[in-house]
Amino acid sequence: MMMKALVATRKGLFELIHTDNRWQLDQVSFLGEPVSMCLHDKRDGTVYAALNLGHFGVKLHRRDEDRCDWTEVAAPAYPEHTKTDDDVEWKLKVIWSMETGGSEEPGVLWAGTLPGGLFRSPDRGNSWELIRSLWDREERKQWMGGGYDVPGIHSICVNPRNPQHILLGISCGGAWKTEDGGQNWALAAAGMRATYMPPDMADNQNIQDPHLIARSKFASHVLWCQHHNGIWRSEDEAASWQQLQLPEGIPDFGFTVAAHPRDPDTAWFVPAIADQKRIPLNGAMSVTRTRDGGKTFESLRNGLPQQDCYDLVYRHGLAVSENGKNLLMASTTGHLWASENSGDDWYQVATNLPPVYAVRFY
Repeated sequence: MMMKALVATRKGLFELIHTDNRWQLDQVSFLGEPVSMCLHDKRDGTVYAALNLGHFGVKLHRRDEDRCDWTEVAAPAYPEHTKTDDDVEWKLKVIWSMETGGSEEPGVLWAGTLPGGLFRSPDRGNSWELIRSLWDREERKQWMGGGYDVPGIHSICVNPRNPQHILLGISCGGAWKTEDGGQNWALAAAGMRATYMPPDMADNQNIQDPHLIARSKFASHVLWCQHHNGIWRSEDEAASWQQLQLPEGIPDFGFTVAAHPRDPDTAWFVPAIADQKRIPLNGAMSVTRTRDGGKTFESLRNGLPQQDCYDLVYRHGLAVSENGKNLLMASTTGHLWASENSGDDWYQVATNLPPVYAVRFY
């Protein structure tokens, strides 16, 4: 079966094709322009690309299946705002995450943005609506920027069995879930702990910094989180979270996590030393994998550079295919690696890409 992948970078959207058990560059779109997020909608074959054009604003483009040309569609837009009790400007800065609705919701898209707003489109991006039920909550005004000046929604975990159930990851605003398609929301970060806060606030769910949250598609109640202060797992659809202990020598800091689509006990992470040192430990690139629900972890290194490597894999820079065997990993230094056997072995696909923001299979 032929596979393809999208690689969103600071200077264009690169597309890869998998033939003869190897990946190779197929084509590039929006060359020279920052592509903050990409998405393939397997329901109808559409591809979406979100561009951050600075002075010219955020743009969203759509390409229909079996077409080469792109069509610009509407970008999410915040309503006019004149109040002075909100420190966050009501203005779209970046589309940081995009996901599709359920299989029985054709055309429904979700977009998470900086400064922390969630948008829904019912019509393949032709129009968008800000989810005011979340945006208007008083807790939002307590959210903080996690690496950016403003908070942002980087994780949108739609339950494939019930698309009305959605979990969000927000930096820094914890995890939030809805069970009615976005009409009502509740905090869902119980058990996470932010050691960067004063002790009396460390358990506050609304100030947690989950770097990325991933859902198991096969067992949708299982979720994984790479947090600013470690790795967490939930087995009850985010009603509670348990921190996992990694063996000595494997850092628990990082930004990304990929959940095996069929095995709820398997997940992959890419470690870095710490927030102050966003580089691999000892200059040696590695991927951390668990195959028993977080009871044990192993460090995968075969085929990855083991000296003088200073790459950082950001939130959306690691992806796993539907078969659970093929992985792609790309860094902010422009390196791209692939594995054909669940991470046991890696090979380099590219060395000179622009900084990579997101990698997605399609």
